[in-house]
Amino acid sequence: MAAEVSFRVETSDGPGALSVAYERAGTGEPLLLLHGIGHHLQAWDPVFGILATEYDVIAVDLPGFGASPALPDGLAYNTSTVVSALGALCEALEIERPHVAGNSLGGLLALELGREKLVRSVTALSPAGFWSPAERRYAFTTLLAMRHGARLLPLPAIERLAATAAGRAALTSTIYARPGRRSPEAVVAETLALRGATGFEETLAAGRDVLFSDDVPGLPVTVAWGARDRILLRRQGIRAKHTVPDARLVRLPGCGHVPMNDDPALVARVITDTCRRATAA
Repeated sequence: MAAEVSFRVETSDGPGALSVAYERAGTGEPLLLLHGIGHHLQAWDPVFGILATEYDVIAVDLPGFGASPALPDGLAYNTSTVVSALGALCEALEIERPHVAGNSLGGLLALELGREKLVRSVTALSPAGFWSPAERRYAFTTLLAMRHGARLLPLPAIERLAATAAGRAALTSTIYARPGRRSPEAVVAETLALRGATGFEETLAAGRDVLFSDDVPGLPVTVAWGARDRILLRRQGIRAKHTVPDARLVRLPGCGHVPMNDDPALVARVITDTCRRATAA
Protein backbone atom coordinates (compact mmCIF):
# COMPACT_ATOMS: atom_id res chain seq x y z
CA MET A 1 0.00 0.00 0.00
CA ALA A 2 1.45 3.36 -1.02
CA ALA A 3 2.03 6.07 1.54
CA GLU A 4 2.38 9.79 0.94
CA VAL A 5 4.78 12.37 2.34
CA SER A 6 4.57 16.15 2.03
CA PHE A 7 7.58 18.46 2.16
CA ARG A 8 8.96 21.75 0.86
CA VAL A 9 11.61 22.04 -1.81
CA GLU A 10 13.86 24.88 -2.89
CA THR A 11 14.51 25.04 -6.65
CA SER A 12 15.94 27.49 -9.15
CA ASP A 13 12.32 28.47 -9.88
CA GLY A 14 11.66 29.17 -6.20
CA PRO A 15 10.20 27.22 -3.28
CA GLY A 16 7.26 24.84 -3.49
CA ALA A 17 5.24 22.40 -1.41
CA LEU A 18 5.12 18.84 -2.77
CA SER A 19 3.45 15.56 -1.96
CA VAL A 20 4.96 12.31 -3.21
CA ALA A 21 3.56 8.79 -3.08
CA TYR A 22 5.93 5.95 -2.24
CA GLU A 23 6.14 2.36 -1.06
CA ARG A 24 8.74 1.27 1.46
CA ALA A 25 9.78 -2.15 2.77
CA GLY A 26 12.81 -4.01 4.07
CA THR A 27 15.76 -3.14 6.29
CA GLY A 28 19.37 -2.26 5.63
CA GLU A 29 20.96 0.50 3.60
CA PRO A 30 18.38 2.68 1.81
CA LEU A 31 17.72 2.06 -1.89
CA LEU A 32 15.64 4.51 -3.92
CA LEU A 33 13.81 3.25 -7.05
CA LEU A 34 12.77 5.68 -9.82
CA HIS A 35 10.46 4.77 -12.72
CA GLY A 36 10.34 6.12 -16.27
CA ILE A 37 8.08 8.68 -17.95
CA GLY A 38 4.42 7.70 -18.02
CA HIS A 39 4.96 4.80 -15.62
CA HIS A 40 4.48 4.49 -11.87
CA LEU A 41 6.23 2.92 -8.90
CA GLN A 42 4.54 -0.44 -9.54
CA ALA A 43 6.96 -0.88 -12.44
CA TRP A 44 9.36 -2.11 -9.74
CA ASP A 45 6.98 -4.74 -8.30
CA PRO A 46 8.80 -7.70 -9.93
CA VAL A 47 12.05 -6.85 -8.10
CA PHE A 48 10.76 -4.94 -5.07
CA GLY A 49 10.45 -7.96 -2.78
CA ILE A 50 13.80 -9.40 -3.85
CA LEU A 51 15.60 -6.13 -3.09
CA ALA A 52 13.76 -5.69 0.22
CA THR A 53 15.43 -8.83 1.59
CA GLU A 54 18.70 -6.86 1.77
CA TYR A 55 17.80 -3.17 1.62
CA ASP A 56 15.43 -0.53 2.93
CA VAL A 57 13.69 -0.09 -0.43
CA ILE A 58 11.72 3.05 -1.32
CA ALA A 59 9.90 3.04 -4.68
CA VAL A 60 8.67 6.52 -5.63
CA ASP A 61 5.97 7.93 -7.88
CA LEU A 62 7.71 10.91 -9.47
CA PRO A 63 5.83 14.25 -9.29
CA GLY A 64 3.01 14.26 -11.84
CA PHE A 65 3.04 10.47 -12.27
CA GLY A 66 1.26 7.59 -10.59
CA ALA A 67 -0.39 8.71 -7.37
CA SER A 68 1.87 11.75 -6.89
CA PRO A 69 0.24 15.12 -7.56
CA ALA A 70 1.57 17.47 -10.22
CA LEU A 71 4.31 19.95 -9.41
CA PRO A 72 3.02 23.27 -8.04
CA ASP A 73 2.49 26.10 -10.50
CA GLY A 74 5.75 27.83 -11.30
CA LEU A 75 7.98 24.75 -10.93
CA ALA A 76 9.29 23.28 -14.18
CA TYR A 77 9.45 19.55 -14.94
CA ASN A 78 13.18 19.65 -15.60
CA THR A 79 15.90 17.46 -14.13
CA SER A 80 17.13 20.21 -11.80
CA THR A 81 13.71 20.62 -10.17
CA VAL A 82 13.01 16.90 -9.86
CA VAL A 83 16.49 16.16 -8.47
CA SER A 84 15.95 18.90 -5.87
CA ALA A 85 12.57 17.35 -5.06
CA LEU A 86 14.13 13.91 -4.63
CA GLY A 87 16.81 15.33 -2.35
CA ALA A 88 14.11 16.99 -0.24
CA LEU A 89 12.13 13.74 -0.23
CA CYS A 90 15.11 11.87 1.20
CA GLU A 91 15.42 14.47 3.97
CA ALA A 92 11.70 14.15 4.73
CA LEU A 93 12.03 10.36 4.96
CA GLU A 94 15.26 10.70 6.98
CA ILE A 95 17.30 8.87 4.35
CA GLU A 96 20.95 9.86 4.01
CA ARG A 97 22.65 9.21 0.67
CA PRO A 98 20.69 6.17 -0.52
CA HIS A 99 21.67 3.85 -3.29
CA VAL A 100 19.55 4.66 -6.33
CA ALA A 101 18.31 2.64 -9.28
CA GLY A 102 16.31 4.21 -12.09
CA ASN A 103 14.81 3.20 -15.41
CA SER A 104 14.62 5.47 -18.49
CA LEU A 105 13.77 8.94 -17.12
CA GLY A 106 14.48 7.48 -13.69
CA GLY A 107 17.90 6.34 -14.91
CA LEU A 108 18.72 9.88 -16.02
CA LEU A 109 17.59 11.21 -12.64
CA ALA A 110 19.69 8.57 -10.88
CA LEU A 111 22.78 9.72 -12.78
CA GLU A 112 21.99 13.35 -11.94
CA LEU A 113 21.68 12.41 -8.26
CA GLY A 114 25.05 10.71 -8.54
CA ARG A 115 26.62 13.74 -10.17
CA GLU A 116 25.32 15.87 -7.28
CA LYS A 117 26.79 13.36 -4.78
CA LEU A 118 23.36 12.85 -3.18
CA VAL A 119 23.59 9.04 -3.42
CA ARG A 120 26.17 6.33 -2.69
CA SER A 121 25.74 4.25 -5.87
CA VAL A 122 23.85 4.48 -9.18
CA THR A 123 22.24 1.77 -11.29
CA ALA A 124 20.77 3.24 -14.49
CA LEU A 125 18.60 0.90 -16.59
CA SER A 126 18.28 2.20 -20.18
CA PRO A 127 18.75 5.79 -19.00
CA ALA A 128 17.55 8.73 -21.06
CA GLY A 129 19.96 11.42 -22.18
CA PHE A 130 22.46 9.52 -24.36
CA TRP A 131 20.53 9.82 -27.61
CA SER A 132 21.32 11.45 -30.93
CA PRO A 133 18.75 14.01 -32.17
CA ALA A 134 17.21 11.41 -34.48
CA GLU A 135 17.05 8.80 -31.70
CA ARG A 136 15.43 11.30 -29.36
CA ARG A 137 12.78 12.18 -31.95
CA TYR A 138 12.07 8.48 -32.50
CA ALA A 139 11.76 7.81 -28.76
CA PHE A 140 9.51 10.82 -28.16
CA THR A 141 7.29 9.95 -31.14
CA THR A 142 6.92 6.41 -29.78
CA LEU A 143 6.10 7.64 -26.27
CA LEU A 144 3.53 10.14 -27.58
CA ALA A 145 1.88 7.38 -29.64
CA MET A 146 1.65 5.19 -26.53
CA ARG A 147 0.14 8.07 -24.57
CA HIS A 148 -2.36 8.81 -27.34
CA GLY A 149 -3.41 5.19 -27.54
CA ALA A 150 -3.89 4.94 -23.77
CA ARG A 151 -6.07 8.05 -23.78
CA LEU A 152 -8.23 6.85 -26.66
CA LEU A 153 -9.04 3.44 -25.18
CA PRO A 154 -12.02 3.27 -22.80
CA LEU A 155 -11.49 1.31 -19.59
CA PRO A 156 -13.60 -1.72 -20.68
CA ALA A 157 -11.47 -2.07 -23.82
CA ILE A 158 -8.25 -1.89 -21.78
CA GLU A 159 -9.56 -4.57 -19.43
CA ARG A 160 -10.56 -6.84 -22.32
CA LEU A 161 -7.16 -6.48 -23.96
CA ALA A 162 -5.29 -7.06 -20.70
CA ALA A 163 -7.19 -10.30 -20.12
CA THR A 164 -5.35 -12.07 -22.96
CA ALA A 165 -1.66 -12.55 -23.72
CA ALA A 166 -2.14 -11.09 -27.20
CA GLY A 167 -3.91 -8.06 -25.76
CA ARG A 168 -1.19 -7.48 -23.18
CA ALA A 169 1.34 -7.62 -25.99
CA ALA A 170 -0.65 -5.03 -27.95
CA LEU A 171 -0.68 -2.71 -24.94
CA THR A 172 2.86 -3.16 -23.61
CA SER A 173 5.19 -4.83 -26.13
CA THR A 174 6.86 -1.48 -26.80
CA ILE A 175 8.32 -1.47 -23.30
CA TYR A 176 8.45 -5.18 -22.44
CA ALA A 177 10.20 -7.93 -24.38
CA ARG A 178 8.02 -10.48 -22.56
CA PRO A 179 4.66 -8.75 -22.11
CA GLY A 180 2.87 -12.01 -21.43
CA ARG A 181 4.62 -12.16 -18.06
CA ARG A 182 2.85 -9.03 -16.87
CA SER A 183 -0.40 -9.67 -15.01
CA PRO A 184 -3.69 -8.37 -16.46
CA GLU A 185 -4.19 -6.17 -13.37
CA ALA A 186 -0.72 -4.64 -13.72
CA VAL A 187 -1.24 -3.90 -17.42
CA VAL A 188 -4.56 -2.17 -16.74
CA ALA A 189 -3.01 -0.13 -13.91
CA GLU A 190 0.01 1.01 -15.90
CA THR A 191 -2.10 1.86 -18.96
CA LEU A 192 -4.27 4.06 -16.73
CA ALA A 193 -1.13 5.56 -15.17
CA LEU A 194 0.12 6.49 -18.64
CA ARG A 195 -3.26 7.96 -19.53
CA GLY A 196 -3.55 9.99 -16.33
CA ALA A 197 0.04 11.24 -15.96
CA THR A 198 -0.34 14.98 -15.39
CA GLY A 199 3.38 15.61 -15.82
CA PHE A 200 3.81 13.73 -19.10
CA GLU A 201 3.79 16.50 -21.70
CA GLU A 202 5.83 18.97 -19.65
CA THR A 203 8.41 16.33 -18.77
CA LEU A 204 8.71 15.33 -22.41
CA ALA A 205 9.04 18.97 -23.48
CA ALA A 206 11.80 19.54 -20.92
CA GLY A 207 13.61 16.46 -22.23
CA ARG A 208 14.05 17.89 -25.72
CA ASP A 209 17.16 19.75 -24.56
CA VAL A 210 18.53 17.03 -22.27
CA LEU A 211 21.89 15.43 -23.02
CA PHE A 212 23.85 13.84 -20.20
CA SER A 213 27.44 14.85 -20.87
CA ASP A 214 29.29 14.79 -17.52
CA ASP A 215 31.18 12.08 -15.69
CA VAL A 216 29.95 10.71 -12.35
CA PRO A 217 33.24 10.23 -10.50
CA GLY A 218 33.81 8.85 -7.04
CA LEU A 219 31.01 6.28 -6.71
CA PRO A 220 30.02 2.96 -8.29
CA VAL A 221 27.89 3.38 -11.42
CA THR A 222 26.29 0.64 -13.50
CA VAL A 223 24.58 1.32 -16.82
CA ALA A 224 22.49 -1.64 -17.98
CA TRP A 225 20.67 -1.91 -21.31
CA GLY A 226 18.02 -4.34 -22.48
CA ALA A 227 19.15 -6.19 -25.61
CA ARG A 228 15.60 -5.82 -26.99
CA ASP A 229 14.96 -2.21 -25.98
CA ARG A 230 12.61 -0.71 -28.60
CA ILE A 231 12.53 2.86 -27.26
CA LEU A 232 16.12 3.76 -26.37
CA LEU A 233 18.29 1.68 -28.67
CA ARG A 234 21.07 -0.21 -26.94
CA ARG A 235 23.89 1.52 -28.85
CA GLN A 236 23.20 4.47 -26.54
CA GLY A 237 24.82 2.39 -23.81
CA ILE A 238 28.16 2.75 -25.60
CA ARG A 239 27.79 6.54 -25.44
CA ALA A 240 26.96 6.27 -21.75
CA LYS A 241 30.15 4.30 -21.19
CA HIS A 242 32.19 6.94 -23.02
CA THR A 243 30.57 9.67 -20.93
CA VAL A 244 31.00 7.84 -17.62
CA PRO A 245 34.18 5.86 -18.31
CA ASP A 246 34.40 4.14 -14.93
CA ALA A 247 30.82 2.87 -15.17
CA ARG A 248 30.15 -0.84 -15.55
CA LEU A 249 28.19 -1.43 -18.77
CA VAL A 250 25.93 -4.48 -18.59
CA ARG A 251 23.85 -6.11 -21.33
CA LEU A 252 20.47 -7.52 -20.28
CA PRO A 253 19.68 -10.40 -22.68
CA GLY A 254 16.02 -10.91 -23.51
CA CYS A 255 14.98 -7.63 -21.86
CA GLY A 256 13.13 -4.64 -23.23
CA HIS A 257 13.06 -1.01 -22.20
CA VAL A 258 11.55 -1.78 -18.78
CA PRO A 259 13.62 -4.84 -17.86
CA MET A 260 12.34 -5.42 -14.31
CA ASN A 261 9.39 -7.40 -15.67
CA ASP A 262 11.36 -9.32 -18.30
CA ASP A 263 14.05 -10.77 -16.00
CA PRO A 264 13.52 -9.80 -12.34
CA ALA A 265 16.33 -11.99 -11.00
CA LEU A 266 18.91 -10.53 -13.39
CA VAL A 267 17.86 -6.93 -12.77
CA ALA A 268 17.85 -7.42 -8.99
CA ARG A 269 21.35 -8.95 -9.20
CA VAL A 270 22.67 -6.03 -11.26
CA ILE A 271 21.31 -3.57 -8.70
CA THR A 272 22.57 -5.42 -5.64
CA ASP A 273 26.00 -5.92 -7.21
CA THR A 274 26.28 -2.15 -7.65
CA CYS A 275 25.14 -1.48 -4.09
CA ARG A 276 27.65 -4.00 -2.72
CA ARG A 277 30.49 -2.32 -4.61
CA ALA A 278 29.69 0.88 -2.76
CA THR A 279 29.45 -0.89 0.58
CA ALA A 280 32.75 -2.66 0.02
CA ALA A 281 34.44 0.60 -0.97
